[in-house]
Parts: sequence; structure tokens; C-alpha cells
Amino acid sequence: MHQPISIRAISSISALGSTSAELWEGYLSKSAFFQKLSSGKWVSKITSETEIAVNQLREYSHAYKNLDRTTLLAIQATRNLFNKGAFPKENLGINIGSSRGATELFEKYHSDYLEGQKISAFTSPTTTLGNISSWVAQDIALDGVTIDHSVTCSTAMHSILNGIAWLKSEMADAFIVGASEAPLTPFTLAQMDALKLYSKSENTLACESMRFEKKANTMVLGEGAAMAYLERGVSENSLAVIAGYGFASEKLVHNSSISKNADCFQKSMQRALKYANFETVDAIVMHAPGTVKGDQAEKNAIDIVFGKQLPLLTSNKWILGHTFGASGMFSVELAVMMLQHNKFVENPYFSNARHLPSKLKTVMVNAVGFGGNAVSVILQGI
Repeated sequence: MHQPISIRAISSISALGSTSAELWEGYLSKSAFFQKLSSGKWVSKITSETEIAVNQLREYSHAYKNLDRTTLLAIQATRNLFNKGAFPKENLGINIGSSRGATELFEKYHSDYLEGQKISAFTSPTTTLGNISSWVAQDIALDGVTIDHSVTCSTAMHSILNGIAWLKSEMADAFIVGASEAPLTPFTLAQMDALKLYSKSENTLACESMRFEKKANTMVLGEGAAMAYLERGVSENSLAVIAGYGFASEKLVHNSSISKNADCFQKSMQRALKYANFETVDAIVMHAPGTVKGDQAEKNAIDIVFGKQLPLLTSNKWILGHTFGASGMFSVELAVMMLQHNKFVENPYFSNARHLPSKLKTVMVNAVGFGGNAVSVILQGI
């Protein structure tokens, strides 16, 4: 028997808000939470209420004034996580990743350098990737292991894999896993333009995630952070059990795309099903970034793996945008909420051919990033 790993709590900050009630209300609203920048680009920003809380962190102590926005978002999301309950902190590890890391400070310090200004002594310590988890640990007074990493857009899902490994090895009793991303900076947005991925739609539903007949890319970037508290075993406080997980990589055909039938996704989903000893699942929260090739390749992989036992399909980037490394945890959070409420959240761009079962029991979550590194996790309701 596999030793079960469960999710005891999950929390996030995003354009939807920062509480479970706000998030669920937002998902049921069927509205995209986008706003336009002066450049004309649609983006997804944290709410004004959460912005106030993040700004207050800068006043918490002098050291916090020099932290990157990515780190501050992670600290706020983790504080919210601990507000959900008095969790044991002994032998607790942290793995919080980010695809881009300290985008805001990197761009600021580099601009200062180009302008001939004196470089801040905080430049190096505040822009290292390990800065995120270590500062979260400082903020909540933990002395356990702290890990950061970047696996591009599957970063948060790889955090879950790392947490599972540490818990199963009994090197930790619980793990905070997740990711934080603050990519709404000029140079980061320009990078997406250079890749010709960004949405040019005037429609408020600008990210056409899972509209498989689209002819143009429609990625929209968003910011936010999402964290989960993992522990061994299942208790009355558990929200969901991680029933299965799989991961895979594939040979690159292009630096920013995966193969036509997403070989990496086929393998990660098959491995997750095998680990869980399932033939299928009730639903899948797709990665579906809103790009022509990315959306279709993942759908092709799902069709190949599941055949006539096709699960219900949905995504959340049409409402939240693409939060890069944090996106997988936002998808996990949606999956947990659907299991809790026994309600499937539809994607407005895709009509499922089958109906929701009387009881939603299992949801698979997919994520993949540049480099063809896919992760699939199956969550089972309690």
C-alpha cells in the first residue's frame, strides 16, 4: 500500500481575491478577472484589498522594504495559509518556486546599472531564487529545510512532487509547497510579445484557453501566489488525498512548445493513473495556456490516453490568466474546491459531451512548461 499524502490546507492570492469564499464566487461568476494596462495589454492583478496587505508587509520591518514583489506575494499567501488553522511547525519544510523569480527587482537594478547609478548592496541577496522560501521561513519563524526551484510553468507542481518525496522519506512531517509569480513587468511582457504568444483580443475574455479552433495565440499574464500544506496520512481535517502523480519530459521540437501530441503529458497522465490504480478520472483541470499549439497538444494527449473514457475538461487561465510557475497550484486549488463543493466549473470556450457524475470523486491536474516538463497529479475527495 502507498502511504497516503493529503492536502490539509490551501491558500492563494490572485485577481479572484484571497479567501475561499471570494475564489469560489469568482469561479462561479463566469467572468474573466482581467484589466487593461496603459499599453493595451490585458493582465490579471491581485485585488486592491490584497495589494494593501502586500504593501503593509513593506512596513512590517526595514528588511521587508527591499524584498521583491514575488517574495512579498509568497509571504502574504503563506500567512493566509496559517490563518486557516494552527498547523504544527516542527519538522516542517518549505518548497516555494517561481518561473521568473524577482522580475521587478531584476529589471529595476539592471536599469539602475545601465543608467550609471550606484548598485544597491541588496541586489544579489534579493534576486536569488532561494530568497522566496527563505524569507517565508523567516516570516513564520521556521527552522526546517527551505527549497526554491524553477521548472518554468510546472514549478508549483514540482513543488508538490518534492513535498511528497520528503514526506515519504520521513525527512519531514509536513511540507508547505507552492509558487509565487509577479511577471507584470515591462521586460517580461515584452518577452511574451517576442514569442508572439500574447492575446490581441479586445474581448474581456481575452484568454481563449481551450477554444481549440482558435487561429491566434491568446495568452494573458497574471500575478499571484498559491500554497498548500501537505502531510502524511488522512485526517478529519484533510481536504483531499493525492491519489496519484506522474511526471515526464520529452525531446524539444522548439524552445517554447511541446510535441504535437504532447508526449510528455501522455506519459505523466499514464503514470499518475498507474500509481493511483485508476483507469480514468471524473475531471481534468488542463494546463491550457491559451496558445494554439499548447492547448491542442494537451487535448490530443488526453484523447490518446483516455479514449472513450474522456473525463470532463476545464481550465482556469481564461479567468485568471497564466501565472507561470504558480499556475499549477491555482489549478490544484480549483480542483480541491470542486471536490469540496461537488460542482464542476465549466470553461466557457469548451462544451463537455458528458454530464457531471452524481458525486465528483477524482480530479486530475496538469501542468507543463518550457522544456517539455509535464506533471500530472490526481486528487481524490475525502
